[in-house]
Amino acid sequence: MEMVQVVFLTVLMFFVLVTVHEWGHYYFAKRAGILVREFAIGFGPKLFSYKRNETQFTLRLLPFGGYARMAGEDPEVIEISPGQTIAVRLGEGNIVKAVYLDQLDTRRNVIRGEAQYADLEKDLSIRLDVDGEVTTYSLHPKAMLVKGNQQIQIAPKDRQFGSKTVGQRALAIAAGPVMNFLLAFILFGVYIQMAGVPVENPTYVLIGDVSEGMPAQQAGLQKGDIVYSINGETIGPDYKKMINLTSASEGKAMNWTIKRGDQMITVTMTPRHMEGQEGGKVGITPELPTRNATIGETFSGASHAMADTTKAIFLGFKQLINQFNMDDIGGPVRTFELTGQIAQQGIVYLIHWTAILSLYLGIFNLLPIPALDGSRLVFLGVEALRGKPVDPSREGMVHFVGFAMLFLLMIAVTYNDILRLISG
Repeated sequence: MEMVQVVFLTVLMFFVLVTVHEWGHYYFAKRAGILVREFAIGFGPKLFSYKRNETQFTLRLLPFGGYARMAGEDPEVIEISPGQTIAVRLGEGNIVKAVYLDQLDTRRNVIRGEAQYADLEKDLSIRLDVDGEVTTYSLHPKAMLVKGNQQIQIAPKDRQFGSKTVGQRALAIAAGPVMNFLLAFILFGVYIQMAGVPVENPTYVLIGDVSEGMPAQQAGLQKGDIVYSINGETIGPDYKKMINLTSASEGKAMNWTIKRGDQMITVTMTPRHMEGQEGGKVGITPELPTRNATIGETFSGASHAMADTTKAIFLGFKQLINQFNMDDIGGPVRTFELTGQIAQQGIVYLIHWTAILSLYLGIFNLLPIPALDGSRLVFLGVEALRGKPVDPSREGMVHFVGFAMLFLLMIAVTYNDILRLISG
């Protein structure tokens, strides 16, 4: 597979994983009536941005994740203070549709005055003193605050994250990991459909991977060839017989008869010794013959793959806790590296790997680690039990500290991955 294609598939895989996760947050937040200010893939400087309806969709430079920024999760960055000179533009019914906070002399078709009172969340009203005459104006629920080139839509209280029920907020948060689980299940199913399921009671040995530079490759053997006979002995489905014959013939030429499609091909190759291994090797891996999977087998296989992979992920977490080693942690650099290697093996393997990563991403985000979705769900659980929310400033501090620690860990892991690559 060409390197450009490998890089493209690798980037596409990360894009799909993050987009599906954040789309879960976005969709269920919108269903609950929450204003989603930004749907971002990546962090850092913007590479691309466009606005649709109320949401700014952005692609950012650093491909380490993404976010769906909901109104009310963070303090509003623009406020109107009493005594501040502002300008308003009126729409139909003399309702304010835009509020300008600077460059007032350049604004046209506006009313300028000194703000005496402004409520952008509950009353949705502004009281202006214009040359000694005080007038109260109603704000449109989607009125824009304009400062320089920055435009921010106001967020009435009923459009903010905190105004929704515990269930609605929990669903909006949990939807991200759930979408990753759903994607993993679908991809495991696609993998099974593409790779097939093992044939019961096979009648032949199928060649899987052929190692580069080994006798099998030099003799022209290919993935998918059927081993018919070795030195005149019919192999049938007995791959152990093939391995034993090869191992016993180290340094001795062997005649292999291979079936490729409707052709029978005879090749000669000499098994060689491999350091640290016993017997001769020709560099092939037997592969179980497969057939097309039924719909039932696809669903059953995908379910078993989800369960087995989940067990393996939690076993990895346990081992990491018991015996922490920085080399056992892979950051974005190592993940990109492994993904590239797997992409070179073919699209089928990449789909399987993407399913594993999607499942891992969903599980990891549900861990009760500050700044992750799991931690936010814990706070919502505490709120449900207490009947009142945790102090937002305290919760915000916990998430901030957690995010800072995760970011520092990511930097350390990335640095370690880079050193490993440099050292070879």
